[in-house]
Amino acid sequence: MFVSIILAAGEGTRMKSKVTKVLHKVCGKEIFKYVYEATKKAKIEKNIVVLSASSIESVKNSFSDESLVFVEQEKGENKPYGTGYAVMCAVDEIKDEDTVVILCGDGPLVKSETIENLIAVHEKNSNAATVLTCIVNQPHGLGRIVRNNKNLVEKIVEEKDANEVEKTINEINTGVYAFKGKMLKDSLKKIDTNNASGEYYLTDTLKVLNEDKYNIGACILEDETEMHAVNNRIQLADVTKLMRKRVNEKHMLAGVTLIDPESTYIESDVVIGKDTIIEPNTYLEGNTVIGEDCVIGPNSRIINTKIGDRTSIDSSKTIDAVVGDETTVGPFAYLRPKAKLGNNCKIGDFVEVKNAVLGNGSKSSHLAYIGDAEVGEKVNIGCGVVFVNYDGKNKNKTIIKDGAFVGSNSNLIAPVTIEKEGYVACGSTITDNVGEGDLAIARARQVNKEGRGKGRF
Repeated sequence: MFVSIILAAGEGTRMKSKVTKVLHKVCGKEIFKYVYEATKKAKIEKNIVVLSASSIESVKNSFSDESLVFVEQEKGENKPYGTGYAVMCAVDEIKDEDTVVILCGDGPLVKSETIENLIAVHEKNSNAATVLTCIVNQPHGLGRIVRNNKNLVEKIVEEKDANEVEKTINEINTGVYAFKGKMLKDSLKKIDTNNASGEYYLTDTLKVLNEDKYNIGACILEDETEMHAVNNRIQLADVTKLMRKRVNEKHMLAGVTLIDPESTYIESDVVIGKDTIIEPNTYLEGNTVIGEDCVIGPNSRIINTKIGDRTSIDSSKTIDAVVGDETTVGPFAYLRPKAKLGNNCKIGDFVEVKNAVLGNGSKSSHLAYIGDAEVGEKVNIGCGVVFVNYDGKNKNKTIIKDGAFVGSNSNLIAPVTIEKEGYVACGSTITDNVGEGDLAIARARQVNKEGRGKGRF
């Protein structure tokens, strides 16, 4: 069985946060979730997560629906620290015949292909252990890979324990490994805390295996950005920038045009159809799905929204909404939760839609509030129209049927229904239903007072 041990027991004190480190988000998704998803794609069958007492409940609650095994790493005055100790906490969950991959829970950039390649190298060479290594120009602060005369890994030396010759080595340890289950368990029993930190180093297991004449191999990581981890807010921003670049490039290679990738923020689960254009300063978040041949932006924020084909959204915000084909939204429109626009609709500047359905071909070109409503097809909602849906206690619904016309500066006091081809005159306050084909006028008759306008200034 392929098993992973994901090390996530770090306290994250440098994050200066009430939120557990691995639950901080990168491009809309928890750091830990990236690692976990990479293991699933790499066909890891069992995932063991090592967490501290302070973080285990919050991570469990965040991933309660996932098939994960959670292990608490005990801490205390007499308890050692270190990666070796963290892995010791998980060994009861692995079997001798397992292939065990050890990963860092704060390293969201690791790819499933990398895990698969590590396992393939490990299995092909029948290694007791295989280290994922990387060649870097600036190895300072990182564990160095020391190889023997057979070009196998002899040991890994941490920066604080390295001599001057070892410090010149530029092949470094990424913190990712593959082990045979039995070899991992046996070697962990033989390591100690005789080092500069007084901790159990997982890397010391390699020294033990070498002394027992087992082969330790290496799998070299080509893309060193995958080894970047998060320990503070600066690194969180750096990793987010790298992930954004990865996400944006994925969409561009799939046929999406990003006018300015540097100013475009797309979260990891967003889906975009080909030949869609994303203008600068646009944010696409959550489970947003955008069709083909759309134009989104500039200066738009689209959250958990489904958008059809050949639709444009200009300088607007949408949340939990649905927008049909060949529809235009904006500029400066706001689609709130449960807004649903049909095909060939128009929602113009400063129009707000909330919990309302608009049928095909309906439009509200400017300055309107449409809340708690069912609007049919080919309905015109004029400038300054307000759906008065709240009576101070309850929300009430307005129903407007096909072909109706609501004139500018009208108030529709819900609950109210305007039947098919009903016509509301401009400036009306509608409190009663309007029949099919009827004209409703609900305003005071104009009265001019002669001479009363003079001398006011």
